[in-house]
Amino acid sequence: MKTKHSNNDPLLDKLGRKHDYLRISLTERCNLRCFYCMPEEGIQLRERSVFMTSKEVLDIVKVFVDLGVTKIRLTGGEPLIKKDVAYIIKELGKLPVELAITTNAVNVNQFIDTLKEAGVKSINVSLDSLIADKFNEISKRNHFDKIMSNIHLLLDHKFDVKINVVLIKGVNDNEIINFINWTKNTKINIRFIEFMPFDGNNWNWEKKVSYQEIIDKVNSEYSIEGYHKVQDTENDTSRNYQLKNSVGTFGIISSITNPFCDSCNRIRLTADGKIKNCLFSQEESDLLSAHRNQQDLTPLIRSAITSKHPERGGNIAFENFTEKDVKNRSMITIGG
Repeated sequence: MKTKHSNNDPLLDKLGRKHDYLRISLTERCNLRCFYCMPEEGIQLRERSVFMTSKEVLDIVKVFVDLGVTKIRLTGGEPLIKKDVAYIIKELGKLPVELAITTNAVNVNQFIDTLKEAGVKSINVSLDSLIADKFNEISKRNHFDKIMSNIHLLLDHKFDVKINVVLIKGVNDNEIINFINWTKNTKINIRFIEFMPFDGNNWNWEKKVSYQEIIDKVNSEYSIEGYHKVQDTENDTSRNYQLKNSVGTFGIISSITNPFCDSCNRIRLTADGKIKNCLFSQEESDLLSAHRNQQDLTPLIRSAITSKHPERGGNIAFENFTEKDVKNRSMITIGG
């Protein structure tokens, strides 16, 4: 016998985890081509009609809000290159949610007033190197100086800025201490993210920089007395720390070697309107087609959340994974 729900019932999975945080990919396009996100050969271009329009984004989001979502983060690709993104941000800002955005910050200077008007306070910026030539090599574009200028612009406007650093062995793991030192005099949160397996990004176990390896580097540089643990917020993906007498913080997101699945509250909506209940999930539900067919989305959403695996989309261990074992989208088509 099926359980009857009212819209006041929280979105719970089989483990009782409450899902109230929606991450929306607004576009699969990006003005950078970072290799861990965008496959070398690019992605297949598809007709515009397969993607959510601005109105459809707002219509579908309102269903999630009615089901108890209280936080929304806009991602991409690069969300700030989507047509009508200013309109979407302003309309979402009218909803009773905490609104945030993840961006590469190339164009963020054009949206300062829009972000303020919508009440956005938290902005995550992807930045994988503090060395201009290296960053431009990773991103295959030459926007480093513009991005750094825009990060300082966000700080000047008192946004809560987090810097997402995807660590890859032999590429940028020698910059861990340089990133942490940035927090000494700058009110910024550096977040080191383990390199994760997605279609087309040539991932393997040896390329990841683990939580323990990062902590070992920190201990070697500062000693245990030189930094301390910061109280993490509920459902936080990052284990956070602070150097003694610094104004900023740093954290580690260890999806591969030390996951945080037991407190996960996240739902993902792809740019083509599919719901993914986990970043690593191989299953998706097509909300956009259902919406266009005037179906009630609530049962589809509840079913997708109920079927969530206990950990990492059903992938319990990645030690023996290779790229050939990845049965998932490329990162750029999921959303950061």
